[in-house]
Amino acid sequence: MDDSTLLVGLDIGTTNVKAVVADTQAHGFHVIGADQEATRGMRHGKIVDIDQTAASIAKTLKNVSEKTNSKIYRVVTGIPINMLQLRRADASIKIGDQGKEVDDGDVKEVLGAAIHQATESGREPITYLPSKFLIDGKTDVDDPRKMIAHQLDVDGILLTAPVADLHNIKKAIERAGYQNNFFIPTPLAIASVALDEEERTFGSIIVDMGGGSTTATVIHENKIKYAKVDFEGGADVTHDISVVLNTSSKTAEQIKLDFGYADPDLTSKDDKFPVNIVGQTKPQLVDEQYLSQIINARLTQILSRLGKSLEKHEAFQLPGGVVITGGASSLQGTQDYLREMYDVKARTFQPDQMGMRQPAFAAAYGIVTYAYQLADIDYLVNGVLYGDNVFSDSRAAENHEFSKRHGVVNEMRLKEAYNKKESNPVPVGHKTGSKRKENDKKGFKQFFKKFFD
Repeated sequence: MDDSTLLVGLDIGTTNVKAVVADTQAHGFHVIGADQEATRGMRHGKIVDIDQTAASIAKTLKNVSEKTNSKIYRVVTGIPINMLQLRRADASIKIGDQGKEVDDGDVKEVLGAAIHQATESGREPITYLPSKFLIDGKTDVDDPRKMIAHQLDVDGILLTAPVADLHNIKKAIERAGYQNNFFIPTPLAIASVALDEEERTFGSIIVDMGGGSTTATVIHENKIKYAKVDFEGGADVTHDISVVLNTSSKTAEQIKLDFGYADPDLTSKDDKFPVNIVGQTKPQLVDEQYLSQIINARLTQILSRLGKSLEKHEAFQLPGGVVITGGASSLQGTQDYLREMYDVKARTFQPDQMGMRQPAFAAAYGIVTYAYQLADIDYLVNGVLYGDNVFSDSRAAENHEFSKRHGVVNEMRLKEAYNKKESNPVPVGHKTGSKRKENDKKGFKQFFKKFFD
């Protein structure tokens, strides 16, 4: 295999590091392997021990390298929404008094000016998304190259992350023995695989249920419009099970995966399983309904907080509904519970490739897909941000089948296609909060008061 055609996506999560390898040889895109390993040295999506995180990254990439019989040197890494800050960035440069043909250098100059002007102290740009270029202040184009211009303007969105956090991520990857090619915003990566074109255009909510946090990101017109992060996730559910049942974290995680349900209504007190209790020689029988009540209490807290914020921003009125992903969404009944709680249509996304058919791989799969679909202009952006040698040992930009931003979307065509689908858009003025939801809220408050007050 020609290792120079490999594209490797890295998702460094709080509970697991995931890696997906794709082969891009001969203008194709084929996922050839994936792996995940437990993360150490992370807390709520941020690195707290570089050496431990580096060891987790090294183990994951070593395993996937052996699986695919390939050598990995560079990776493309996702940056979670809780680190991202979005800011409008625009700039204008003079091309020439007599006018001349715009080239790569001119485009990189105006991009660099926009990025520089909008970057705040203590933050580092990770990507820039041009919305439009203007030729001589009036002609709106997607790609100004080879056009005659006196002046070139650009308008777009700059995404930045804290310098310290990015330093820690890059250092951990380097200590693992690899180099980071460039960063990709994780919500956009997930949207590229979990949402179709209509859902990205007309608006959808991605709920990413991770181990250390749960995030809700609103995607509308192919952009991040709003995001809310709740710093509780699957690991907190596991902790609750461990505390309430007086069992080890390892046992709590296993019984959550084997017997856990998001909704107690789907369970029965008659279905029981043994649990090893700390300080006892014999296992104790626990029923699935009781376990589900523990799980549901924390989930309801998390989803209620996110729901209030999404309701405030009228996100539930978007026709795309909610798409759920992330490792914690694998709990049985999560999709139906979230659908009922938010009173919107909801579905769970997981990649359909062999070896990664679980929601936990959505981000890593999205990272390689998003990177493969980068447009020619995006490569110029990354050249400004990361240097022109960033693409060494990977497929050259000129060999890409560029497919990300194709200019103006035919909205009428999208509407016609979207209306053919079965959908139940939330009516204007819709408010969440049925009697069932109020009872749920009372239930989890009483449950936590019983065990944790």
